[in-house]
Amino acid sequence: MQGGSTGVGYGLKYQARCIADVKADTDHTSFITGTLSLKEENEVHLLRLSSDGTELICEGLFSHPNEIWDLSSCPFDQRLFSTVFSSGESYGAAVWQIPELYGQLNSPQLEKIASLDASSCKIKCVLWSPSGRHDKLISIDEQNVFLWSLDSSKKAVKLQSQESAGMLHYLSGGAWDPHDVNVVASTCESSIQFWDLRTMKTTSSIEAHVRNMDYDVRKKYILVTAEDESGIHIWDLRMPKAPIQEFPGHAHWTWAVKCNPDLDGLILIQLSTFGGLLTLAMMMQRLKAWWIHLLERWIHYLIHTAIMKTVFMASLGVSVSLGFLHHCHMMGG
Repeated sequence: MQGGSTGVGYGLKYQARCIADVKADTDHTSFITGTLSLKEENEVHLLRLSSDGTELICEGLFSHPNEIWDLSSCPFDQRLFSTVFSSGESYGAAVWQIPELYGQLNSPQLEKIASLDASSCKIKCVLWSPSGRHDKLISIDEQNVFLWSLDSSKKAVKLQSQESAGMLHYLSGGAWDPHDVNVVASTCESSIQFWDLRTMKTTSSIEAHVRNMDYDVRKKYILVTAEDESGIHIWDLRMPKAPIQEFPGHAHWTWAVKCNPDLDGLILIQLSTFGGLLTLAMMMQRLKAWWIHLLERWIHYLIHTAIMKTVFMASLGVSVSLGFLHHCHMMGG
């Protein structure tokens, strides 16, 4: 572990491709990350930022039986998380529980709460309901969307319904609408499909070649997409024929995008630059009299973002540097 002007770093034993913030831990800044080793036993690391913000402390180190391709933390219980994993050519997904005594030097093993094993093809992601304490989970594989009901106290999961995206569609990911728990968006080769979970049917779609997307938690109807060659698009879902704003001109493909849940108009972008250069785009609607307070909150978020990216890239053995700040004006939504 190390501190310095470029942020706080934490080294992993093996390479990794996923990290998630522990949303349910409201007392600390915590992250969970999982490794991606083909031959060695994989690991899940529970990390916590020290009170003075100078180092990341490993609060728990747990064995995981397979390569971890996707990881997501439960929004209402900090001890629960899900993984998508592979063993050879087979893929699976499960919900895990971190043991209570995870602060020990030799941490106990993870407990598998439930397996999400209805898929017959490659699983892409698991989504937790964004509405807080909720017993619903979504898993998405290359051809289907599955709706699950989870009872963590009984360590049981039940498949409520599933629906195929159709032979012409190849699903690659998804996002759950934080403003409507009945709506989930899925990405495929050339479009975004919107699903009504009450009927498990698609209700609408947007034609776009999307690699990743995220809903704006602060603004209803706003969806931000990362598109390989065309940069970032901002959509108002009430006017789906064209994005309301575009941020093109990136020299590299945009791989991921994330909206800040606290700061209005702040978007985090990951580009495909060699060495994992991180670009932060701050798109503020208006500068107000409280800009000093806003700047303080932005710096706080920037430090945490650097930590997440540093943990991820350090696991690949790559040095990480912060990119540039790009100031734009986002249209109102």
